[in-house]
Amino acid sequence: MAMETAADVLICGAGAAGLVLAIDLARRGVSFRLIDKIDEPFGGSRGKGIQPRSQEIFEDLGVLDRLVAVGGMYPPQRKHRDDGGFTEIPVTEHVDPTPAEPYHLALMVPQYLTEGVLRDRLAETGHKPDYGCELVGLEQDGKRVNARIRHNEREETMRARFLVGSDGGRSFVRHALDVGFEGKSLQARSIVADVRLTGLDRDAWHMYRRTEAEQLSICPLAGTDLFQLQAPIPLESEPDLSLGGLEAMVKQRTGRDDIAITQANWSSSYTMSARLADRYRIGRVFLAGDAAHIHPPTGGQGLNTSIQDAYNLGWKLGAVLGGAPDRLLDSYEAERRPVAAGMLGLATKLLDELKHGEMRRGRDVVQLDIGYPHSPLLLEEPARTGGLRGGDRAPDAPLQGAAGQARRLFEIFQGAHWTLIGYETGDCHPPARKGLNIHRIGAGRELVDVWSHFSEAYGLAAGEWALIRPDGYVGAIVGETEMALLEEYLQKVGLTA
Repeated sequence: MAMETAADVLICGAGAAGLVLAIDLARRGVSFRLIDKIDEPFGGSRGKGIQPRSQEIFEDLGVLDRLVAVGGMYPPQRKHRDDGGFTEIPVTEHVDPTPAEPYHLALMVPQYLTEGVLRDRLAETGHKPDYGCELVGLEQDGKRVNARIRHNEREETMRARFLVGSDGGRSFVRHALDVGFEGKSLQARSIVADVRLTGLDRDAWHMYRRTEAEQLSICPLAGTDLFQLQAPIPLESEPDLSLGGLEAMVKQRTGRDDIAITQANWSSSYTMSARLADRYRIGRVFLAGDAAHIHPPTGGQGLNTSIQDAYNLGWKLGAVLGGAPDRLLDSYEAERRPVAAGMLGLATKLLDELKHGEMRRGRDVVQLDIGYPHSPLLLEEPARTGGLRGGDRAPDAPLQGAAGQARRLFEIFQGAHWTLIGYETGDCHPPARKGLNIHRIGAGRELVDVWSHFSEAYGLAAGEWALIRPDGYVGAIVGETEMALLEEYLQKVGLTA
């Protein structure tokens, strides 16, 4: 007889998206199981860029300092010429941090190190992924999902209230539910490999481009003694990924015979596509990360978009499991699918630029401007015509506590709760409720906007309140006379008195 187990949420796929979702559910006290069919953690650096918006998420999850410690910043891009000379340009436009946007530069952390940090954080909550566990079947009804899981040639049945497929571009979950995955091949094929080599210094991202078809990128991987080698290859080819084959390619494309590859830790070849799932929610099953969208790697967008899928979904699952209306979960697809569609267009545009040796990463890749302006979870009363709007990312701001110590909004937001902020409010007292932290800013209040950074970033009028979601987006902005509408909103998202 097959063994039976149960949990509130089954997460299939223990990559970055699955790990972020697991950490978020753990801090909400949600029972879950995280499985992956591979026998051990992924050991490569397929995704290595952590954009500023994801850095804000990792600060909230308590791992940003750890990631900075194991990673590093991007070196300049060094474009080598056939005559032995070179030019250097920064990988990203340098922009200084601001009080509202404390992180402005992409962080380089090889994917296996990022996932290692996340597994350690998950372990601190008392959980770990179950490797070697493959989802082989699923059925659902109106109350639960029944999943069949194979492990060590034995099969078990697991009952879950919800299932999340974060199981990659070839997602079993997506295929099992027959969800369309529309898109196109980008008529580009490439190799990527993590190697040890001699003959190149580590202070630059080395770029060679003898012809469009013979480009080569050799990037030192921060936090390691490895380099990541990337190169386009013919569409129909099966490349030689042995040490000798990789070294021959390097020699051919650089024109140099003094670069020796001594070890290849991981390598892969792949054909680039841009595809987007038709649906993100199918009853009690959700798609996240590469299971919902695949893309070229240009611009460092995919890993970050996957992380933010999980961050958006986690608090909504927790709320519904805690009694919020089920329709709250419909907002996941409504908010995240348009973001992925935009990301696919950006990554494809950057790929075209890269083919011509012209790619530059600007404001559009840092993901700080991503928001949900058409979300069903918005409330503005009275309507705002400019400045910060509902659905926007909630900015950071340095404040001072009444006791004299410096405070940051991001520190106040940190955790699984909602945050309600009143600006120079009168005697209005919103009712306290579980999962909602209430703060007031103004003279004689607990927080003081001594440097005016809050008023500049939020633009609230005296007496207005801003409600910040657990994922750091503005859910509502209301005036002091519109508190009844705020009460209705709080009920809709599961915050009952």
